[in-house]
Amino acid sequence: AAAAQEGGDDGEQHDVTVELSPIASPLAGKKLTRHAYKLVSKAAADKAVRRGVKEVTKCVRKGGTGVCIIAADVAPLDVFAHLPVLCEDHDVPYVYVASRQALGGAANTKRPTTVIMVLDPAGGREPKEREWATLYQQVKDDMIACKPVF
Repeated sequence: AAAAQEGGDDGEQHDVTVELSPIASPLAGKKLTRHAYKLVSKAAADKAVRRGVKEVTKCVRKGGTGVCIIAADVAPLDVFAHLPVLCEDHDVPYVYVASRQALGGAANTKRPTTVIMVLDPAGGREPKEREWATLYQQVKDDMIACKPVF
């Protein structure tokens, strides 16, 4: 379980316990989480994201390149349990973040989001230079560095 800070009506900070999935590994640290949310926000503004389990699964199976950011506070586990294996089979880096509410917020949507795939800025049918390409590469390298090797 992870503790998150949430503001109340009286302006005080209250600890809220968030249940994380038992398969949530590798879990992003504070710095990687912050960079991942920033990347999602910039890519969403550029319409270079896939949101939700169904869209991401379809994109990965069709050979889409990018990075997956998965929320670790999703229940039931069966909803997204196939995604890490699918990502590993297709060599797509992935990482877990603590909150699906924050992940949805970073993608400029009001709905909590289970998984988001940020598409590779250099890939696609018509590659074009994007301002967030260096941030994408930094996040991708950090994801690969924190992934355990078996």
